[in-house]
Amino acid sequence: PKQLGEVLFDKLQLDPSAKKTKTGQYQTGEDVLAKLAAKGHKIVEDILAFRELTKLNSTYVEALPALIHPITGRVHTSYAQAVAVTGRLSSNNPNLQNIPIRSDRGREIRKAFIPREKNRFIVSADYSQIELRIVAAISGDANMCAAFKAGKDIHTATAAKVYGIDETAVTKEMRYKAKSVNFGIIYGQGAFGLADNLGISRTEAKEMIDNYKREFPGITNYMQNTIAFAQKNGYVETLMGRKRWLKDINSANFTVRGYAERNAINSPIQGTAADMIKLAMIKIDAAIRHEKLQSVMILQVHDELVFDVIHGELEIIQPLILNNMREALVLPNKVPIEAEIGIGKNWLEAH
Repeated sequence: PKQLGEVLFDKLQLDPSAKKTKTGQYQTGEDVLAKLAAKGHKIVEDILAFRELTKLNSTYVEALPALIHPITGRVHTSYAQAVAVTGRLSSNNPNLQNIPIRSDRGREIRKAFIPREKNRFIVSADYSQIELRIVAAISGDANMCAAFKAGKDIHTATAAKVYGIDETAVTKEMRYKAKSVNFGIIYGQGAFGLADNLGISRTEAKEMIDNYKREFPGITNYMQNTIAFAQKNGYVETLMGRKRWLKDINSANFTVRGYAERNAINSPIQGTAADMIKLAMIKIDAAIRHEKLQSVMILQVHDELVFDVIHGELEIIQPLILNNMREALVLPNKVPIEAEIGIGKNWLEAH
Protein backbone atom coordinates (compact mmCIF):
# COMPACT_ATOMS: atom_id res chain seq x y z
CA PRO A 1 0.00 0.00 0.00
CA LYS A 2 2.83 2.44 0.78
CA GLN A 3 4.42 2.22 -2.68
CA LEU A 4 1.01 2.10 -4.35
CA GLY A 5 0.01 5.36 -2.64
CA GLU A 6 3.23 7.02 -3.78
CA VAL A 7 2.72 5.91 -7.39
CA LEU A 8 -0.95 6.93 -7.56
CA PHE A 9 -0.82 10.20 -5.68
CA ASP A 10 2.78 11.51 -5.84
CA LYS A 11 3.85 10.27 -9.25
CA LEU A 12 0.59 10.13 -11.23
CA GLN A 13 -1.18 12.87 -9.24
CA LEU A 14 -4.56 11.14 -9.54
CA ASP A 15 -6.11 12.99 -6.60
CA PRO A 16 -4.67 16.26 -5.26
CA SER A 17 -6.81 15.96 -2.11
CA ALA A 18 -5.85 12.33 -1.33
CA LYS A 19 -6.15 11.49 2.37
CA LYS A 20 -3.35 10.01 4.47
CA THR A 21 -3.44 7.61 7.42
CA LYS A 22 -2.07 8.46 10.88
CA THR A 23 1.30 7.01 9.87
CA GLY A 24 1.54 9.41 6.92
CA GLN A 25 0.76 6.82 4.24
CA TYR A 26 -1.83 7.47 1.55
CA GLN A 27 -5.12 5.63 1.96
CA THR A 28 -5.47 2.97 -0.74
CA GLY A 29 -8.47 1.00 0.55
CA GLU A 30 -11.09 -0.37 -1.81
CA ASP A 31 -13.49 2.53 -1.21
CA VAL A 32 -10.78 5.06 -2.15
CA LEU A 33 -9.78 3.15 -5.29
CA ALA A 34 -13.38 2.54 -6.36
CA LYS A 35 -13.99 6.31 -6.46
CA LEU A 36 -10.88 6.83 -8.58
CA ALA A 37 -11.90 3.99 -10.91
CA ALA A 38 -15.30 5.64 -11.36
CA LYS A 39 -13.46 8.68 -12.73
CA GLY A 40 -12.01 6.49 -15.48
CA HIS A 41 -8.43 5.91 -14.27
CA LYS A 42 -7.47 2.68 -16.04
CA ILE A 43 -4.56 1.83 -13.70
CA VAL A 44 -6.93 1.83 -10.71
CA GLU A 45 -9.32 -0.58 -12.45
CA ASP A 46 -6.37 -2.92 -13.05
CA ILE A 47 -5.27 -2.72 -9.41
CA LEU A 48 -8.81 -3.49 -8.18
CA ALA A 49 -9.01 -6.43 -10.60
CA PHE A 50 -5.62 -7.70 -9.40
CA ARG A 51 -6.70 -7.44 -5.75
CA GLU A 52 -9.96 -9.27 -6.46
CA LEU A 53 -8.22 -12.09 -8.35
CA THR A 54 -5.55 -12.46 -5.64
CA LYS A 55 -8.23 -12.70 -2.96
CA LEU A 56 -10.35 -15.20 -4.93
CA ASN A 57 -7.28 -17.30 -5.61
CA SER A 58 -6.01 -17.44 -2.03
CA THR A 59 -9.40 -17.62 -0.28
CA TYR A 60 -11.13 -20.13 -2.54
CA VAL A 61 -9.17 -21.58 -5.47
CA GLU A 62 -6.22 -22.63 -3.29
CA ALA A 63 -8.02 -23.03 0.05
CA LEU A 64 -11.16 -25.03 -0.84
CA PRO A 65 -9.43 -28.14 -2.28
CA ALA A 66 -7.36 -28.38 0.92
CA LEU A 67 -10.60 -28.63 2.94
CA ILE A 68 -11.99 -31.64 1.05
CA HIS A 69 -12.75 -34.44 3.51
CA PRO A 70 -10.60 -37.53 2.81
CA ILE A 71 -13.48 -39.98 3.34
CA THR A 72 -16.49 -38.22 1.79
CA GLY A 73 -14.57 -36.35 -0.90
CA ARG A 74 -16.71 -33.26 -0.14
CA VAL A 75 -16.36 -29.93 1.61
CA HIS A 76 -18.19 -29.67 4.96
CA THR A 77 -18.70 -26.29 6.58
CA SER A 78 -19.40 -25.87 10.31
CA TYR A 79 -22.37 -23.73 11.32
CA ALA A 80 -22.42 -21.83 14.60
CA GLN A 81 -25.69 -20.77 16.23
CA ALA A 82 -24.42 -18.21 18.72
CA VAL A 83 -21.66 -16.20 17.02
CA ALA A 84 -23.50 -13.54 14.98
CA VAL A 85 -25.32 -11.07 17.25
CA THR A 86 -28.08 -10.72 14.63
CA GLY A 87 -29.05 -14.35 15.20
CA ARG A 88 -27.95 -15.52 11.76
CA LEU A 89 -26.00 -18.74 11.46
CA SER A 90 -22.30 -18.22 10.84
CA SER A 91 -20.26 -20.57 8.66
CA ASN A 92 -16.66 -21.61 9.20
CA ASN A 93 -13.93 -23.81 7.70
CA PRO A 94 -14.73 -22.97 4.95
CA ASN A 95 -16.91 -19.89 5.35
CA LEU A 96 -19.42 -20.50 2.58
CA GLN A 97 -21.49 -17.43 3.44
CA ASN A 98 -18.97 -14.99 2.01
CA ILE A 99 -18.67 -16.73 -1.38
CA PRO A 100 -18.99 -13.71 -3.67
CA ILE A 101 -22.15 -13.08 -5.67
CA ARG A 102 -21.87 -9.40 -6.65
CA SER A 103 -18.97 -9.55 -9.09
CA ASP A 104 -18.79 -11.62 -12.29
CA ARG A 105 -15.38 -13.04 -11.37
CA GLY A 106 -16.49 -13.90 -7.84
CA ARG A 107 -19.62 -15.64 -9.06
CA GLU A 108 -17.47 -18.08 -11.06
CA ILE A 109 -16.41 -19.72 -7.76
CA ARG A 110 -19.98 -21.00 -7.39
CA LYS A 111 -19.49 -23.20 -10.46
CA ALA A 112 -17.21 -25.41 -8.36
CA PHE A 113 -20.14 -26.50 -6.16
CA ILE A 114 -21.83 -29.44 -7.85
CA PRO A 115 -24.22 -32.25 -6.80
CA ARG A 116 -22.72 -35.45 -5.39
CA GLU A 117 -23.82 -37.67 -8.32
CA LYS A 118 -24.68 -37.46 -12.01
CA ASN A 119 -28.47 -37.79 -11.64
CA ARG A 120 -28.73 -34.95 -9.12
CA PHE A 121 -29.25 -31.19 -9.36
CA ILE A 122 -28.43 -28.20 -7.20
CA VAL A 123 -31.64 -26.37 -6.22
CA SER A 124 -31.38 -22.88 -4.74
CA ALA A 125 -34.30 -21.16 -2.98
CA ASP A 126 -34.04 -17.50 -2.08
CA TYR A 127 -36.25 -15.17 -0.06
CA SER A 128 -37.21 -12.16 -2.18
CA GLN A 129 -36.38 -8.76 -0.59
CA ILE A 130 -37.14 -10.26 2.79
CA GLU A 131 -35.64 -7.48 4.92
CA LEU A 132 -37.70 -4.78 3.19
CA ARG A 133 -40.85 -6.90 3.57
CA ILE A 134 -40.07 -7.17 7.29
CA VAL A 135 -39.54 -3.38 7.50
CA ALA A 136 -42.94 -2.85 5.90
CA ALA A 137 -44.59 -5.38 8.22
CA ILE A 138 -43.01 -4.17 11.47
CA SER A 139 -43.46 -0.45 10.71
CA GLY A 140 -46.93 -0.89 9.22
CA ASP A 141 -46.10 1.87 6.71
CA ALA A 142 -49.18 2.15 4.46
CA ASN A 143 -47.34 2.91 1.20
CA MET A 144 -44.75 0.17 1.56
CA CYS A 145 -47.26 -2.45 2.70
CA ALA A 146 -49.53 -1.56 -0.24
CA ALA A 147 -46.65 -1.90 -2.73
CA PHE A 148 -45.80 -5.41 -1.50
CA LYS A 149 -49.46 -6.50 -1.38
CA ALA A 150 -49.89 -5.32 -4.98
CA GLY A 151 -46.83 -7.39 -6.00
CA LYS A 152 -44.98 -4.30 -7.24
CA ASP A 153 -41.23 -4.00 -7.68
CA ILE A 154 -40.48 -2.22 -4.41
CA HIS A 155 -37.52 -0.18 -5.70
CA THR A 156 -39.52 1.15 -8.66
CA ALA A 157 -42.46 1.95 -6.36
CA THR A 158 -40.07 3.74 -3.96
CA ALA A 159 -38.46 5.72 -6.80
CA ALA A 160 -41.89 6.87 -8.01
CA LYS A 161 -42.74 8.13 -4.50
CA VAL A 162 -39.36 9.76 -3.85
CA TYR A 163 -39.26 11.55 -7.21
CA GLY A 164 -43.00 12.31 -7.24
CA ILE A 165 -43.57 10.70 -10.65
CA ASP A 166 -45.58 7.88 -12.18
CA GLU A 167 -44.08 4.39 -11.89
CA THR A 168 -43.92 4.09 -15.69
CA ALA A 169 -41.61 7.14 -15.80
CA VAL A 170 -39.02 5.64 -13.42
CA THR A 171 -35.63 5.21 -15.11
CA LYS A 172 -33.05 2.50 -14.37
CA GLU A 173 -30.87 5.08 -12.59
CA MET A 174 -33.78 6.31 -10.43
CA ARG A 175 -34.56 2.72 -9.43
CA TYR A 176 -30.90 2.14 -8.53
CA LYS A 177 -30.84 5.25 -6.34
CA ALA A 178 -34.12 4.31 -4.67
CA LYS A 179 -32.72 0.85 -3.95
CA SER A 180 -29.77 2.47 -2.17
CA VAL A 181 -32.14 4.61 -0.08
CA ASN A 182 -34.31 1.58 0.78
CA PHE A 183 -31.38 -0.42 2.09
CA GLY A 184 -29.48 2.59 3.43
CA ILE A 185 -32.37 3.71 5.62
CA ILE A 186 -32.63 0.33 7.40
CA TYR A 187 -28.90 0.43 8.13
CA GLY A 188 -29.23 3.94 9.55
CA GLN A 189 -27.44 5.65 6.66
CA GLY A 190 -27.59 9.44 6.53
CA ALA A 191 -27.19 11.95 3.68
CA PHE A 192 -23.39 11.84 3.90
CA GLY A 193 -23.25 8.04 3.51
CA LEU A 194 -25.82 8.00 0.71
CA ALA A 195 -24.02 10.75 -1.23
CA ASP A 196 -20.77 8.82 -0.89
CA ASN A 197 -22.42 5.58 -1.94
CA LEU A 198 -24.12 6.95 -5.05
CA GLY A 199 -21.51 9.54 -6.02
CA ILE A 200 -24.07 12.37 -5.81
CA SER A 201 -24.05 15.71 -3.97
CA ARG A 202 -24.99 15.81 -0.31
CA THR A 203 -27.82 18.20 -1.18
CA GLU A 204 -29.38 15.68 -3.58
CA ALA A 205 -28.89 12.86 -1.06
CA LYS A 206 -30.54 14.88 1.73
CA GLU A 207 -33.45 15.74 -0.56
CA MET A 208 -33.93 12.05 -1.42
CA ILE A 209 -33.90 11.04 2.25
CA ASP A 210 -36.30 13.86 3.20
CA ASN A 211 -38.70 12.85 0.41
CA TYR A 212 -38.42 9.21 1.47
CA LYS A 213 -39.25 10.03 5.08
CA ARG A 214 -42.22 12.12 3.97
CA GLU A 215 -43.60 9.41 1.64
CA PHE A 216 -42.96 6.54 4.08
CA PRO A 217 -43.77 8.11 7.47
CA GLY A 218 -44.39 4.71 9.07
CA ILE A 219 -40.72 3.81 8.61
CA THR A 220 -39.58 7.07 10.21
CA ASN A 221 -41.92 6.37 13.16
CA TYR A 222 -40.57 2.83 13.46
CA MET A 223 -37.00 4.16 13.63
CA GLN A 224 -37.84 6.77 16.29
CA ASN A 225 -39.99 4.42 18.37
CA THR A 226 -37.42 1.61 18.24
CA ILE A 227 -34.61 3.90 19.43
CA ALA A 228 -36.85 5.23 22.23
CA PHE A 229 -37.77 1.65 23.26
CA ALA A 230 -34.10 0.64 23.29
CA GLN A 231 -33.11 3.70 25.38
CA LYS A 232 -35.79 2.85 27.93
CA ASN A 233 -35.32 -0.96 28.06
CA GLY A 234 -31.72 -1.49 26.97
CA TYR A 235 -32.67 -3.97 24.24
CA VAL A 236 -34.67 -4.48 21.04
CA GLU A 237 -36.38 -7.67 19.90
CA THR A 238 -37.37 -9.62 16.80
CA LEU A 239 -40.99 -10.47 15.93
CA MET A 240 -40.46 -13.76 17.75
CA GLY A 241 -39.27 -11.98 20.88
CA ARG A 242 -35.54 -12.77 20.64
CA LYS A 243 -33.66 -9.92 22.33
CA ARG A 244 -30.54 -8.03 21.33
CA TRP A 245 -29.06 -6.07 24.23
CA LEU A 246 -27.51 -2.68 23.44
CA LYS A 247 -25.32 -1.53 26.30
CA ASP A 248 -24.25 1.70 24.56
CA ILE A 249 -27.71 2.99 23.62
CA ASN A 250 -27.54 5.76 26.24
CA SER A 251 -23.82 6.47 25.90
CA ALA A 252 -22.70 10.09 26.25
CA ASN A 253 -20.33 9.55 23.32
CA PHE A 254 -22.16 10.60 20.13
CA THR A 255 -20.35 8.11 17.85
CA VAL A 256 -20.76 5.15 20.19
CA ARG A 257 -24.44 5.97 20.78
CA GLY A 258 -25.04 6.43 17.03
CA TYR A 259 -23.67 2.96 16.35
CA ALA A 260 -26.00 1.47 18.99
CA GLU A 261 -28.96 3.37 17.52
CA ARG A 262 -28.26 1.96 14.05
CA ASN A 263 -28.10 -1.52 15.57
CA ALA A 264 -31.39 -0.86 17.36
CA ILE A 265 -33.07 -0.07 14.03
CA ASN A 266 -31.52 -2.92 12.11
CA SER A 267 -31.50 -5.79 14.64
CA PRO A 268 -35.27 -6.47 14.71
CA ILE A 269 -35.21 -6.59 10.90
CA GLN A 270 -32.12 -8.77 10.37
CA GLY A 271 -32.98 -10.81 13.43
CA THR A 272 -36.52 -11.54 12.22
CA ALA A 273 -35.13 -12.59 8.82
CA ALA A 274 -32.71 -14.93 10.64
CA ASP A 275 -35.54 -16.40 12.75
CA MET A 276 -37.67 -16.88 9.64
CA ILE A 277 -35.12 -18.86 7.65
CA LYS A 278 -34.32 -21.05 10.66
CA LEU A 279 -38.02 -21.86 11.06
CA ALA A 280 -38.19 -22.60 7.33
CA MET A 281 -35.21 -24.96 7.61
CA ILE A 282 -36.85 -26.89 10.47
CA LYS A 283 -40.15 -27.17 8.55
CA ILE A 284 -38.48 -28.19 5.27
CA ASP A 285 -36.35 -30.79 7.05
CA ALA A 286 -39.47 -32.27 8.70
CA ALA A 287 -41.32 -32.29 5.35
CA ILE A 288 -38.41 -34.02 3.56
CA ARG A 289 -38.39 -36.72 6.27
CA HIS A 290 -42.17 -37.06 6.17
CA GLU A 291 -42.13 -37.56 2.37
CA LYS A 292 -39.17 -39.99 2.76
CA LEU A 293 -37.20 -38.08 0.10
CA GLN A 294 -33.55 -38.82 -0.62
CA SER A 295 -32.80 -35.20 -1.54
CA VAL A 296 -31.01 -33.16 1.13
CA MET A 297 -30.65 -29.58 2.33
CA ILE A 298 -26.93 -28.81 2.16
CA LEU A 299 -26.39 -25.07 2.71
CA GLN A 300 -27.84 -21.94 4.23
CA VAL A 301 -26.40 -18.66 3.03
CA HIS A 302 -28.15 -15.60 4.51
CA ASP A 303 -31.58 -15.62 2.80
CA GLU A 304 -30.85 -18.61 0.57
CA LEU A 305 -31.21 -22.37 1.05
CA VAL A 306 -29.34 -24.81 -1.19
CA PHE A 307 -30.37 -28.43 -1.83
CA ASP A 308 -28.85 -31.49 -3.48
CA VAL A 309 -31.86 -32.98 -5.28
CA ILE A 310 -32.41 -36.29 -7.10
CA HIS A 311 -33.83 -35.81 -10.60
CA GLY A 312 -36.95 -37.87 -9.85
CA GLU A 313 -37.80 -35.71 -6.80
CA LEU A 314 -37.54 -32.30 -8.49
CA GLU A 315 -41.30 -31.89 -8.96
CA ILE A 316 -42.14 -32.89 -5.38
CA ILE A 317 -39.48 -30.87 -3.63
CA GLN A 318 -39.95 -27.47 -5.30
CA PRO A 319 -43.45 -26.68 -3.92
CA LEU A 320 -42.42 -28.29 -0.61
CA ILE A 321 -39.51 -25.84 -0.26
CA LEU A 322 -41.42 -22.74 -1.45
CA ASN A 323 -44.53 -23.33 0.67
CA ASN A 324 -42.54 -23.90 3.86
CA MET A 325 -40.40 -20.82 3.23
CA ARG A 326 -43.45 -18.65 2.59
CA GLU A 327 -45.33 -19.98 5.62
CA ALA A 328 -42.44 -20.20 8.10
CA LEU A 329 -43.42 -16.98 9.88
CA VAL A 330 -46.54 -14.93 9.16
CA LEU A 331 -45.73 -11.22 9.00
CA PRO A 332 -47.97 -8.54 10.57
CA ASN A 333 -50.09 -6.24 8.38
CA LYS A 334 -50.60 -9.10 5.89
CA VAL A 335 -47.31 -8.39 4.10
CA PRO A 336 -46.78 -11.34 1.74
CA ILE A 337 -43.56 -13.38 1.76
CA GLU A 338 -42.09 -14.44 -1.57
CA ALA A 339 -39.35 -16.93 -2.38
CA GLU A 340 -37.81 -17.85 -5.72
CA ILE A 341 -36.29 -21.12 -6.84
CA GLY A 342 -33.59 -22.05 -9.37
CA ILE A 343 -32.24 -25.38 -10.63
CA GLY A 344 -28.85 -26.13 -12.16
CA LYS A 345 -25.96 -28.52 -12.56
CA ASN A 346 -23.92 -26.25 -10.27
CA TRP A 347 -24.57 -23.57 -7.65
CA LEU A 348 -24.06 -20.66 -10.07
CA GLU A 349 -26.53 -22.10 -12.58
CA ALA A 350 -29.10 -22.63 -9.84
CA HIS A 351 -28.84 -19.18 -8.27
